[in-house]
Amino acid sequence: MKILILGAGKMGSFFADVLSFDHEVAVLDTDPLKLRFIYNTLRMTDPGEVKEFAPELVINAATLKYTIPAFEKVLPYLPETCILSDIASVKTGLEEFYRERTRPFVSTHPMFGPTFASLSDLSTQSAIIISESSHLGKVFFRDLYQGLKLNVFEYSFRKHDETIAYSLSIPFASTLVFASVMKHQDAPGTTFKKHMHIAQGLLSEDDFLLTEILFNPYTSEQVEQIRKKLRELLDIIGEKDSERMKHFLTEVRENIR
Repeated sequence: MKILILGAGKMGSFFADVLSFDHEVAVLDTDPLKLRFIYNTLRMTDPGEVKEFAPELVINAATLKYTIPAFEKVLPYLPETCILSDIASVKTGLEEFYRERTRPFVSTHPMFGPTFASLSDLSTQSAIIISESSHLGKVFFRDLYQGLKLNVFEYSFRKHDETIAYSLSIPFASTLVFASVMKHQDAPGTTFKKHMHIAQGLLSEDDFLLTEILFNPYTSEQVEQIRKKLRELLDIIGEKDSERMKHFLTEVRENIR
């Protein structure tokens, strides 16, 4: 299959590496410096080059803020039968974008990032395929993700964003709060160092990615739960209530069991 990847960032490069051995792959990025380490693929910097390549599938790996604009730049040069796909972490606006077009589409979300995941072993990681996607698109990505030993789930657009609000927004918000009050430690404990490692990894991600995940329309409700539980914990600490603390810790252990 002829596959065009939009964006030569971390995930775009990952997909290029994975797919280039079995497919004819091209990578488009307007910044030629990002294409320096892209191998075994056709490299493009001008959307007009896409027409001659005539891809059968486009994988949009552009930064979240530019996902739809990246599609719009190449749409005039794509065959009508070309399948559009994205790997966006938040699907806000994409359902409407696809609905307004006649081309087949498939929307997925590989639930891992190069910062934390071991790309040589993804068996503990997951991927989501959006149920409203076209059949052929879903088949392609299911085969791809299962070949990478990912655990694959199928969610609707709405359920996906609700899930992301819980599974990403809560740890992101918690980590940002930790990092915002953190002070240098000459002799940090093990727990502190683990939290520090997570914070450093998170903050190495693109600002637009962090922003879009936290701006997910379902995030506020989840972050509100953090505020409520923090208020409860502060009350327990302030009152030095051992019984309430024991009950609180029991509830937490039940949650993570």
